[in-house]
Amino acid sequence: MRIWFKIIKDNHLIKDTVVTKDDEDTRTHKIFQALDQVCYEFDLSKPIWLEATIAEFKRHGKARFYQDNFVETIDFDFLEIHIIEE
Repeated sequence: MRIWFKIIKDNHLIKDTVVTKDDEDTRTHKIFQALDQVCYEFDLSKPIWLEATIAEFKRHGKARFYQDNFVETIDFDFLEIHIIEE
């Protein structure tokens, strides 16, 4: 599984990275582990999965975490997670 994470501010890509998870863990665990890894790498607090975020992720294989998803203040518009390949 490859997951692309992007930080966007004012319609510009600020940071991005691709995380590859090839272990035998479940899809959900891979996604949470990748998100934890990226939050550490980007020095972010872990976002909260709101109902709208979960629904968007289930429908499209990608989701955006806005200020409402973070406890701390963020200095960008959103963090996007996108499944590139399963």
